[in-house]
Amino acid sequence: MTEQIDKVLPGAEVRRLAERWLPQLGGGDTDFACSPTGLWLALAAIAAGAGGRTADELRNLLGVAGEEAAGAATEGARALAGTDALAVATGVWSRVPVYRAYREGLPDVGFGPMDPAGIDAWVDGATGGLVPRLPVRITEAVQLVLVNALALKARWDIPFQGAATRPRTFTDAAGRPHEVATMHGPVPPGQAWDVTSTDGRHARVVELACAAPEQASSAAAKVRFVLGAPGAEPAQVLPLAWAPPERRRDIDADAVRLALPKLSLRTTVEAVRHLQALGVRQAFLDSADFSGLSPEELAVSQVVQETVVKVAEQGVEAAAATVVAARAGSAYHPPERIEHIAYDRPFGLVVLDGSGTVPLFTAWQAQAPTAPGR
Repeated sequence: MTEQIDKVLPGAEVRRLAERWLPQLGGGDTDFACSPTGLWLALAAIAAGAGGRTADELRNLLGVAGEEAAGAATEGARALAGTDALAVATGVWSRVPVYRAYREGLPDVGFGPMDPAGIDAWVDGATGGLVPRLPVRITEAVQLVLVNALALKARWDIPFQGAATRPRTFTDAAGRPHEVATMHGPVPPGQAWDVTSTDGRHARVVELACAAPEQASSAAAKVRFVLGAPGAEPAQVLPLAWAPPERRRDIDADAVRLALPKLSLRTTVEAVRHLQALGVRQAFLDSADFSGLSPEELAVSQVVQETVVKVAEQGVEAAAATVVAARAGSAYHPPERIEHIAYDRPFGLVVLDGSGTVPLFTAWQAQAPTAPGR
């Protein structure tokens, strides 16, 4: 499935975007959550209407632009639909004409007239209520809005026992201790490993399996928690969640037990300056070329993403809305050695698609975790 995903959805390009974007999101002392896949899909859809230098810069970042971007965005979203419990949708609302060829190149995208209240309702429904409204204000100056939504609601294959959740000390990035609600439980064999980066950095990864999908054609999302060396930056730690198997090493223990804080993160990221730092500049200028999208001259004014990640005893919920606005786990044997893995200091979380190669959501918990509300 990995090769199929990388062929249909440029998984390597999404990972490359993630690895270039993560350093822009802050150091290890700041909580955040984001969706590299959501950003890639939204930018690829807008890049489908780009030309000239605008297309060249977007292609350098995304791997595609112009007509090829429309096909990649369409087939990529369809491939991701093979991940169980994951919903993917994209919509475009406009005050200006949109070329038929652009619309036909994105057959799964809904198009409609500008309707701020309707967009809010669409975002709320597409994210299962996790993102209740568009994370930007639509003014009269906004001529077109493109929104990508991703939403995942999955149950653990082996839920944590609520009675085992108890306070445990979490030391935040500044070295301050906090008592936070922490889940405890065993980790099945093969779902915990040590990994080494190409530059010699080490991390410990635990994968919590989601419940098996009812349809054999689907694959469950893979949720991995990554604990790097003390003081390591999120950009150094999070990509180790999708490091290839040859860089992994089994943990040398008879059993592994996990202590994992319940958490709820919500982040709104204004990504324009990040994209400019990554070489995408022309799209934001008056001279931007989106001549394949509309007969009207357009330039991107905002790229904003709101992401929510919640982890609790029963499962994981995650959603992201990315907006591009244009202006103009064998029988039991008592273990001899038990490895305890406690996420009691800053750590990363990555949700991957069913192939385990495409980072749908990434998050960094630097401050004291807040348990999801009931």
